[in-house]
Amino acid sequence: MKTKNILNILSITAFSIASTYLNAQEKPYVSEVWTADQGKNYRNPILYADYSDPDVTRVGDDYYMTASSFNEAPGLPILHSKDMVNWKLVNYALPDVLPAKNFSTPKRGDGVWAPAIRFHKGEFYIYWGDPDFGIYMVKTKDPLGKWEDPVLVMEGKGLIDSCPFWDEDGQAYLVHGWAGSRAGVKSLLSINKMNAEGTKVLDKGVHIFDGHDAHPTVEGPKMYKRNGYYYIFAPAGGVATGWQLVLRSKNIYGPYKEKIVLEQGKTKINGPHQGAWVDTPSGEDWFYHFQDVDAGGRIVHLQPMKWEKDWPVMGIDNDKNGIGEPVLTYKKPNVGKTYPIVTPPETDEFDGEKLGLQWQWSANENIVWSSKLPGQKFLRLFSMKMGENDKNLWNVPNLLTQKFPAPNFVASTKVKLTPEDAKEGKTAGLLVMGMDHASIVITNKIDGYYVQLRKAEKAEKGGEEKFLFEAKLKSNEAYFKVNVNEPNGICTFSYSENGKNFIKVGEPFQAKPGKWIGAKVGLYSISTQKANRGGYADFEYFRITKN
Repeated sequence: MKTKNILNILSITAFSIASTYLNAQEKPYVSEVWTADQGKNYRNPILYADYSDPDVTRVGDDYYMTASSFNEAPGLPILHSKDMVNWKLVNYALPDVLPAKNFSTPKRGDGVWAPAIRFHKGEFYIYWGDPDFGIYMVKTKDPLGKWEDPVLVMEGKGLIDSCPFWDEDGQAYLVHGWAGSRAGVKSLLSINKMNAEGTKVLDKGVHIFDGHDAHPTVEGPKMYKRNGYYYIFAPAGGVATGWQLVLRSKNIYGPYKEKIVLEQGKTKINGPHQGAWVDTPSGEDWFYHFQDVDAGGRIVHLQPMKWEKDWPVMGIDNDKNGIGEPVLTYKKPNVGKTYPIVTPPETDEFDGEKLGLQWQWSANENIVWSSKLPGQKFLRLFSMKMGENDKNLWNVPNLLTQKFPAPNFVASTKVKLTPEDAKEGKTAGLLVMGMDHASIVITNKIDGYYVQLRKAEKAEKGGEEKFLFEAKLKSNEAYFKVNVNEPNGICTFSYSENGKNFIKVGEPFQAKPGKWIGAKVGLYSISTQKANRGGYADFEYFRITKN
């Protein structure tokens, strides 16, 4: 966990200067709907958004986080923090999900699984497993800039949840888990030797832990070394119901002793596990993990951590059974000073040169899907034709969405539809996407423009999209809103023709998670196959506000 060589020290200084300059130049974005910073204390989750399988590394007094992104593009989000509580989305390490051609159409639930981020000899490394292709690595000297092209370190089916480890003697290793859906077996952790550059494995690997008897679905391993012990932090027991396991051995190949160090207990934080051990320059220890909240996704928590008899103790052991339980509030980490509140972006006024970093497409971006010209204070989404056999939006790649940012919020937009030569068949609007999806849209027919409420159940299985409401509009412009509320994402859609008087439509829609991700909210513009080509929708803004 400690940086020792001169190269690292120089790199740390450079990153600190760069991040200080960045923070000084930009006004921090502060969410209206969820902030973790409470002054001297913080509240969990620190990120009420689907940053699934988070991993964090410290470089000097800067903290960097990445997370699973699956098929969503760009992938591998990079978040930065100075105090471990306030996080800013600063970049993506993966512009296109690989192989690029494979992910030119939605492969929901595939792609980037459970990455690990590490800093080694002046460079940042991220390793992740794609269950269909193998384990990839991407690296950079500047996490805010362009990352190098990814390298396939280990080819194979079912290889997931990978983490690199460089030992004191210079030997490099790669620890990983297995996806039962591809490999035919899971609940195993394995380790391979790598070359010193970390670009390829050198052997077939060996199993170092079998969780079938006591820790089913053990996965997501993260490897560390402390006081002569090799540690593997690994979640077990399933995403929504599991616990945090720690393995310890004097030999990297084992045998490993095991200890459960974090569990739900009597708290409301289900399945607290999978994340990162991080220390501070002042010597404090902390642990990041996620909690699965269904439609809200896998949200990120921060737990205090200490060491007792060379075992980590996470959270607070309320029932004195030797296993910690997660906290809802706690004093902020001691990082030596106080930093401004900042949160990942949500609202986008579409008045900048580029889209906000919060946006992702359902597949690798095609440049013809949208335009954002200099000086334009709107986003133009072109009316892309759906597939001939598409009954809903599940296989549509040009859905522009972002994560749910809180348990309660309002998403709103204004859209103007220009169908060009098409007399009918162009549609654009506001979407809540998941295994079921719903949207409020403007569409054109031969006799004019209409607002519609649409819904598709069991979208992955081809559930047909149905029209639940329709009313004629006076023009080709409309204002749309969706109110999202507890419990678990109850969505109410509404529209207006003047931006002031909104009319609620249809019954409330229960948001559903996607495949390994939470529900997402966003915008889209499509066309039927039969409609004349052309057409577009201009979105004036997208705003996330309080209910």
